[in-house]
Amino acid sequence: MDNGWQDSAEAWVAEMGESGDFGRRYVLDPVMLPRAVARSPRNALDVGCGEGRFCRMLKSRRVDAVGVDPTPALVSVARTRDPRGTYVKATAESLPFREEAFDLVVSYLSLIDIPDIEAAVPEMARVLRPGGTLLIANLTSFNTAGADVGWVKDGDGRRAYYPIDNYLEERAMWLEYRGIRVVNHHRPLSTYLRALLGAGLVLTHFDEPAASASAPASRAARYARAPWFLVMEWLKPPS
Repeated sequence: MDNGWQDSAEAWVAEMGESGDFGRRYVLDPVMLPRAVARSPRNALDVGCGEGRFCRMLKSRRVDAVGVDPTPALVSVARTRDPRGTYVKATAESLPFREEAFDLVVSYLSLIDIPDIEAAVPEMARVLRPGGTLLIANLTSFNTAGADVGWVKDGDGRRAYYPIDNYLEERAMWLEYRGIRVVNHHRPLSTYLRALLGAGLVLTHFDEPAASASAPASRAARYARAPWFLVMEWLKPPS
């Protein structure tokens, strides 16, 4: 089934640039990168690596990072930008790696793109070494429950409020912005937690980060008004 990513790849790469969009650069990166390297992983797998930006960030911290993504155009860009890197075209539901291969597995805003979470989460746990961590950044389920509507604006065009509706109804939706048209998935938080707990993982960190102090104040305020991102760290218990 077409999810729009192949056709949207060029616009996506332009939107990300080298530093990422606002949410990555000012909200998630300041949390994700320190947590990713905190346990000094030797290697990492970035599931849904896109154009490879976070893999390159990990490699700059001396982590041997491998990227996997199902979109050929994005994998091609990742390989071009990091010719010595390893970027594999594959889905999260069927990772082409042996068991217990990685110290760290990262899902950086990719859970919302994965059609079958019940298959993907056990796969991420399978390739993780005992004692290793699965580091997740995702849109909050409050965010995705209103994503098909977006901000409701007042008569002057100002953002009045962000609606949440049909929270418990899991669904796929087409989202369009700045030349990008892709499928995202809304699921209640409980769906993600059941899958992660069912894979035998243990939650060790949870955060709903605000924009960093260096963020432009006019845009940072928007991320404080509505629940936007979450960060979770899950441990695979030692055998």
